[in-house]
Amino acid sequence: MQGGWRPDGWLVVLGSAGLAAWSMLALGGSGLTLPAVCSAGTSGTIPFDLALALNSPAKLAGDWALMVTAMMSAVLIEPLRHVRQRSFAKRRPHAMLLFLVGYAAVWMVAGVALQALALTLRWAGPGPTLCLGLAAAAVLVWQVSPGKQWCLNRCHRQPSIAAFGAAADRDAFHFGLTNGTACVGACWALMLLPLFAGEGHLAAMLAVTLFIFAERLEGPAPLAWRWRGGGKALRIIAARARPQWTSHNHIMET
Repeated sequence: MQGGWRPDGWLVVLGSAGLAAWSMLALGGSGLTLPAVCSAGTSGTIPFDLALALNSPAKLAGDWALMVTAMMSAVLIEPLRHVRQRSFAKRRPHAMLLFLVGYAAVWMVAGVALQALALTLRWAGPGPTLCLGLAAAAVLVWQVSPGKQWCLNRCHRQPSIAAFGAAADRDAFHFGLTNGTACVGACWALMLLPLFAGEGHLAAMLAVTLFIFAERLEGPAPLAWRWRGGGKALRIIAARARPQWTSHNHIMET
């Protein structure tokens, strides 16, 4: 089809990875609900060592990797585009892969901490409702804090990347580490919600993913205590809907 828009190959790969992760999650390939610790009808009475046995580190790591791949694919587009644009053609796949390795390494380390916190709270808490309530409270407090904005600002940083050799590899990998750290800082509280959502974890993941993507559309801003959300996304939707609404009203009037 000549003259039509054709997505770059790396965008196809990134999108395919995200869709594959969502498909596996939808088909029940995730144990994010951690039922051994805090399922409906229990009150943290299952021994903690049994909970860990039923949720092995390998299983938790695999589930977390699926979760991060599904939820973060969209927000990786801009940093990956930056790496690609700052690298020579022959180095682009290598540089982008190094970025992804650094980014994923940070999120996997964060997954250890967040899932350990989830397991502990599910074991110690009186029920899943309180667990989810505590997670929601953490989201609300962090969402309005200056610390959240500081992390979001760092998510938008686009550092220089050397052109050749080990320096180029180091810069791409370091960018993955720093961008991943900023992303974890911005999203850690939101990521707790699916872990505590029980059977609704897939819906919670989708809602959090859309919120994170909408939030990331906002540019850097001064540090302050204020609500942060998908304001720009809503403005874009409203701007696109307005001409259609105006056209519809004009047709109705005529």
